[in-house]
Amino acid sequence: MSAYGRYILTNLSCACALGRTAGDVLASARAGSRAGMVSLAGDIPNRAIIFGMVPGELPAIAGSEYDMRANRLLLHAVGQLRPWLDAFLGRYGTSRVAIVLGASNTGIDEAQGHVDRWLEDGAKPQGMSFSEIELGTPADYLKKVLGVAGPAYVVSTACSSSAKVFASARRLIEAGVVDAAIVGGVDGRCRFAMNGFHALGALAQGECRPLAPDRDGINLGEGVALFTMEREDRAEAGGGIRVRLAGVGESSDAWHATAPDPEGRGAEAAMRAAMEEAGLSPEDVAYVNLHGTGTPANDAMEMKAVTRIFKDLGGVRVESTKPMTGHCLGAAGSIEAAICWLYISSGLVKGAALSNSFAFGGSNACVALVPEGGDA
Repeated sequence: MSAYGRYILTNLSCACALGRTAGDVLASARAGSRAGMVSLAGDIPNRAIIFGMVPGELPAIAGSEYDMRANRLLLHAVGQLRPWLDAFLGRYGTSRVAIVLGASNTGIDEAQGHVDRWLEDGAKPQGMSFSEIELGTPADYLKKVLGVAGPAYVVSTACSSSAKVFASARRLIEAGVVDAAIVGGVDGRCRFAMNGFHALGALAQGECRPLAPDRDGINLGEGVALFTMEREDRAEAGGGIRVRLAGVGESSDAWHATAPDPEGRGAEAAMRAAMEEAGLSPEDVAYVNLHGTGTPANDAMEMKAVTRIFKDLGGVRVESTKPMTGHCLGAAGSIEAAICWLYISSGLVKGAALSNSFAFGGSNACVALVPEGGDA
């Protein structure tokens, strides 16, 4: 059994365009729902885009430098999981739990609004704080909300950010710094990011169509996912729904600042590393959640990598869930790992699942999950 095979993801909170709770996300994903993919006008000049929005109202954070949509998403996720989190922290102690989140936008949207008002009024707006744009702010906020005294930080490697948190948290536990961790990712709606992808020509004209011959780009989205991560021998028997973290593979091919290696060699290396860590053969893998953005270059290279590993794909279900969630950027890796976790825990996937996340600069990650009693 690998080192990763000794770790269990014991509970989950998740919200994205598929729904406000993990149960909603599972039901909507099984139904193939795109109800949360909405048309937004005004965020990009002279065009509307399709965006994956978390439905409903989020809890308020009144009169605080932490008041930003990413943190409201975190607070919403904590509310779903609070009794479990309190018991989790009670068992380990607040100084022996780490928080490791993936994010890319933090409070950039709120900061942009403040700067716009500053330019209009000639004075710094009341309540503006430059901490809004600090990458570590979501982890700092979650640490404050939960009273955690252990390490808390954010991994920001663009679209692989919250896939890499599983490896980062595991290293903290293996080093003896902490005994358990809260891991996940969060990113909220951000006009700066939307306009950046628009400038790259990467946004779809309508709904994104991963793997389709006429695919023309991505839809963006927002969301949050939080997991509790424990050693198997320390996890409380019968506590929560348990899925094994079997392996994490990482690679850095550094092919180009924004374009992937067209042959998918870095993507393949990350997938093979995750499978090797988990002790999985291609025949053991039942499901692959692709990075599957819907851009011509990404999908082509990813399917080259996948078919080299799985040959004719006869025994594995391969899909992209981004048409239902949008590309949630720094939160994408954890949300798609959450979908794998939900598919396994509900029995929809009987076997190992891989979740692929590939980012700008060739920063690649793959997370392997298996049922608790499965081989790893």
